[in-house]
Amino acid sequence: MILFLTRTYFPEGTNGKLECEGKLICYTIELPWKRNERGISCIPEGKYFIRKRYSAKYKWHLELVDVPNRTYILIHPANNAKKELRGCIAPVTKLSGPGLGLLSRKAFTKLKDLVYKALDSKESVELIVQ
Repeated sequence: MILFLTRTYFPEGTNGKLECEGKLICYTIELPWKRNERGISCIPEGKYFIRKRYSAKYKWHLELVDVPNRTYILIHPANNAKKELRGCIAPVTKLSGPGLGLLSRKAFTKLKDLVYKALDSKESVELIVQ
């Protein structure tokens, strides 16, 4: 499965559209681009594999593998990139401003169910960020 994240960059945050086979899954919010600096920047454009991850904080969620110079880049719910993200990607149902969105848990559940179904059937899942 290949997911495409098409970004729009703003000084205050990064908004995206996440699609699979030309169909919209959800929108995304991220931190603004600040040269891939840890904790304050979104990740670089590129191709990343996605795997399942569990933590006490987020329960079952998604992790991007082999992000250059970054660790624990996750996909998890958040509605405000600057307040809730440190480089991760948050799915949202609706964008409400640069790096801001609404109904993140709903969008996250939709995305997680889609990705976990593919992973459970031994399919690899790639995210292309552009």
